[in-house]
Amino acid sequence: MSGKPLLEVKDLSVAFRQGDRVMTAVDRISFTVDKGETVAIVGESGSGKSISALSVVRLLNYGAASHPSGQILFKGQDLLQADEDAMRKVRGNDITMVFQEPMTSLNPLHTVERQIGEILKVHRGMGAEAARVRTLDLLTKVGIPEPETRLKSFPHQLSGGQRQRIMIAMALANEPDLLIADEPTTALDVTVQAQILTLLRELQAETGMAILFITHDLTIVRRLSNRVCVMKQGHIVEAGATADVFAHPQHAYTKALLAAEPKGTPPKADADAPVVAATDDLKVWFPIKRGFLRRTVGHVKAVDGVSITLKAGQTIGVVGESGSGKTTLGQAILRLISSQGPITVLGRRIDGQNSKSLRPLRRDMQIVFQDPYGSLSPRMSVVEIVQEGLAVQNSSLSRAERRDIVAKALTDVGLDPSAMDRYPHEFSGGQRQRIAIARAMALDPKFVVLDEPTSALDMTVQVQIVELLRKLQRERGLAYLFISHDLKVVRALADELVVMKSGKVVEQGPAAQIFAAPQTPYTQALLAAAFRIDAAPALAGAVNQ
Repeated sequence: MSGKPLLEVKDLSVAFRQGDRVMTAVDRISFTVDKGETVAIVGESGSGKSISALSVVRLLNYGAASHPSGQILFKGQDLLQADEDAMRKVRGNDITMVFQEPMTSLNPLHTVERQIGEILKVHRGMGAEAARVRTLDLLTKVGIPEPETRLKSFPHQLSGGQRQRIMIAMALANEPDLLIADEPTTALDVTVQAQILTLLRELQAETGMAILFITHDLTIVRRLSNRVCVMKQGHIVEAGATADVFAHPQHAYTKALLAAEPKGTPPKADADAPVVAATDDLKVWFPIKRGFLRRTVGHVKAVDGVSITLKAGQTIGVVGESGSGKTTLGQAILRLISSQGPITVLGRRIDGQNSKSLRPLRRDMQIVFQDPYGSLSPRMSVVEIVQEGLAVQNSSLSRAERRDIVAKALTDVGLDPSAMDRYPHEFSGGQRQRIAIARAMALDPKFVVLDEPTSALDMTVQVQIVELLRKLQRERGLAYLFISHDLKVVRALADELVVMKSGKVVEQGPAAQIFAAPQTPYTQALLAAAFRIDAAPALAGAVNQ
């Protein structure tokens, strides 16, 4: 290539047309990626980083999207001028992509073998047997245990980490020169995230491929990339060697990103505060039924003997990998799923009550989900979403009174009440999460389960949501059960920590004490993966204990 970059993006712009309005999403950006190196593009949601990556392989909706300026030179060929046949040869062969959410990227109706084999048959003309051998080799390479048993698996039968490994196997099937990884670890647990990053590094060293890594997680950028481009509102505001940018950031936005980490310590729990929620040896077992008569042959012990006591004004953090039982525990305490064992909320036993008798208590028990876009109805306006609980719990309120309460709830979470008649798709991810919190707070609850409320958000937005939750807790004396795999956020919010693995509590106690001196190998592995990604491979055995 005569010393030329593998990929050279020159003066690229991306515009979208909506009716008569044209919006410029990416404005004259330039960057290069050399063979064998990793270049990261970082920035908040809406900065244009994913649009830039999709432009490289021409995967935008070109009915609405256009490129007013620029060139995308790959091995000297301008991809913006290439016809669709030429692009079809580039995609999947020379350039491949790994997307953020593998569950939506994989076909739910096709097995692992069929999805990887399809790529090999289309691009390399392999027969069924050759494709099967290559698929097994790829599954082994990306660390899928017992790959033969996974060939007939469907995506829903795999864990999040396994699905992402399948996506990487598909991307590597034809030994590409460039891998574009668009937020491939955002939704993964810290230990799985560390394993995926280690896998990418090892595969890059083995194959010599280049990686264009799109992310908002600066911890990943620091450890994975050679160079970094910082994007804001469609512009690259700073670029350079990763070590230099992190050590001596020049742009104010870069400095703000580097400083955007949840800080501070949670307030100490008041020993005399009333108990808001408590469980004693709580169990959630799902039966495994087999045979023609569907007899129960065993149980999946999603939650197995968990006891907690949560007081007013206190936050208990619940951490662990996917499948550890965190979310199931929160749903069981709220009586959203069946369980065994005493559950007390505000001094009242609720484990034996039916949904009708629980309804008056629902206003005191609320939940905020991980994905606000999925938990907010796209067909309802913000005012309809936030007031829905009010209409159920207090039907005597007039429309004007409900709107007033909604306006106050939106103000409390930092949103302009004048936007209450808009719809969820008109807001950013952080704003949608504020709407979800407002929906919970409108009923003035005493106990809130926060199920991964910040994991899908940018670092700067995470900080804002953490400060908002602290403010609401101070003002209202709220009790939080904070479920998360983001240990940095948990450290900033939680007074007590519960570490779960396979439905059981492996460690429990004051959060500061556990963060300072974890006692079990599993907790040590979680903390090492969260705060020192490079330590994960050495601790993989501890996670599996």
